Amino acid sequence: MSRESVQAFFKTHAPDIEPVVLADSTATVAEAAQALGVQEGQIAKTLALKVGDERILVVMAGTERLDNRKTKDTFGNRPRMLPAEEVLELTSHPVGGVCPFGLPQPVRVFCDASLRSFNKVWPAAGDRNSSVCMTPDRLAELVGAKWVDVSQG
Repeated sequence: MSRESVQAFFKTHAPDIEPVVLADSTATVAEAAQALGVQEGQIAKTLALKVGDERILVVMAGTERLDNRKTKDTFGNRPRMLPAEEVLELTSHPVGGVCPFGLPQPVRVFCDASLRSFNKVWPAAGDRNSSVCMTPDRLAELVGAKWVDVSQG
């Protein structure tokens, strides 16, 4: 179901983008970078967070980590990672395939400035072995994301 919702999203919003489905797992940044033949930073990982009472998604370069101080300053509260079952309920995507596309409900999405270090990034496409390639600005545009700077880098 998850990959199908992502494919439907792209068919409607960006028919020029076709998810790449690989035999190898792309569930971790390292696996995805190896399978796709790109730098680990080009893997656009999506973090599902709870900040205060709100659940949000933050997409950032694969090699980056959240900076708690920057995140608290940006969102007004300390971030907490959502447990896997809440991530699945919020996004319909399993951990390892979480992305901001084809979501079953409205969720605020933020793109971290770390993505702008790359011309092309590879976010997951709804499951543990599919991805899509696009520019960071196109990613933000497609999901209505706001740009933030919440990474340690």
